[in-house]
Amino acid sequence: MSQRPLGFGIWGTGMIAEFHAKALAEITGVKLVAAYNRSLSKGREFAMKHGIAFAETPEQLLANPNVDIVCLCTPSGDHLAPALACAQAGKHVVVEKPLEVTLSRCDALTAACAQAGVTVAGILPRRFGAGAVALKAAIETSRFGQLTMAGALIPWWRTQAYYDSAAWRGTFSLDGGGALMNQGIHTIDLLLWFLGPPKRVSATAGLVAHGGIEVEDIATGWIEFANGCRATIAGSTACWSATGFPAEIRIHGTSGSAVLRDDKLTAFEFEKPLPSDAPQVATATEGGGAGANDPKAIGHAWHRANLEEAIGAIRTGRQPAVNGAEGRKAVELILALYQSAQKGGAPVDLPLKQDPALSTLGTKHLS
Repeated sequence: MSQRPLGFGIWGTGMIAEFHAKALAEITGVKLVAAYNRSLSKGREFAMKHGIAFAETPEQLLANPNVDIVCLCTPSGDHLAPALACAQAGKHVVVEKPLEVTLSRCDALTAACAQAGVTVAGILPRRFGAGAVALKAAIETSRFGQLTMAGALIPWWRTQAYYDSAAWRGTFSLDGGGALMNQGIHTIDLLLWFLGPPKRVSATAGLVAHGGIEVEDIATGWIEFANGCRATIAGSTACWSATGFPAEIRIHGTSGSAVLRDDKLTAFEFEKPLPSDAPQVATATEGGGAGANDPKAIGHAWHRANLEEAIGAIRTGRQPAVNGAEGRKAVELILALYQSAQKGGAPVDLPLKQDPALSTLGTKHLS
């Protein structure tokens, strides 16, 4: 592909589309040129705000010769059909988290893009924070020794009004799940990125503080990884805070320990310390967690880094760091946790053999 500015289109102009637009505006060599939303009034408003063309139909968006890549910012369970249309039109695809809400849909999306010869890149932006990158490097250079224990905590808050704001929110068909699939997926993805493939999980989940939704607002469980490390996990949207508590990951091994709060390393200790370790450690902050109690209260810097890497991959013809296979991993783990919760906490082995039938759960506790 030539080095002319790459043209971006955005399909779906809800809240998350704003983060894509802001990030793209700061990346050299690209240009946001068009947007589509099935709500014509909302789509026109977004296009006018950003000074771009508004496509009244998906076909019009995909027929635009200046659109090379499409960011899919539709609801989670509505990624497959737009991705198939993009692939058929020869457009590369950037897909917001989660890649899709079932494994079969994830696989169909990835296969269609591969068959069409277009790139699919996922948005899992917490992988690109400086703290996460430093922690990943320490793991890869074996500074923790044998990884033994880990934990992920996402004690977040969402109001009832948040779930009532759109008909698709809190449904398994379009939201894919609740505190784990929607809010916790970023932290869960980091846990997988750090620790590798999971072997077995157990979980309980329930709906304790919200009404009128199918999905969980609290879930806890444990994960056994193939490398022998054990991890606990707890995620919720029923933990009120005035400022929001950061998502946290703890990693422990036989020669090191670390704590990552959002993207701040508040502990980074090793049996054999290096001079470079101390500058990595940031001062802990109790509040201000990214998206902890307000989904709009996040910056777009991580999105920018995620998009920059994907753009570099498209330009050079390589696979992006967060490709379809990488985006699928967190979805599979979360579905395994849901499946265990459906079975009253019974252990579930990975890889999963099939998608659990989550649409039958209604508003009852998952276990």
